Amino acid sequence: MAKTNPLQFFQQVRSETAKVSWPTRNETMITTLMVLMMVAAAAVFFLGVDAVLKYAVNFVVFGKTVF
Repeated sequence: MAKTNPLQFFQQVRSETAKVSWPTRNETMITTLMVLMMVAAAAVFFLGVDAVLKYAVNFVVFGKTVF
């Protein structure tokens, strides 16, 4: 493996960074909102699953619903 001095390394990093296709501000905002909506949907889903499992376990263990 070839050794690279630090100056050469940072020049290569800068060159590769220039090739990256960076998202626009609008794309970033839309993607962020989509992620937040999916997180909220997952949270509501798992809240419901947790409530159903709690009900089922309490019914099996105690023979009645305990809240």
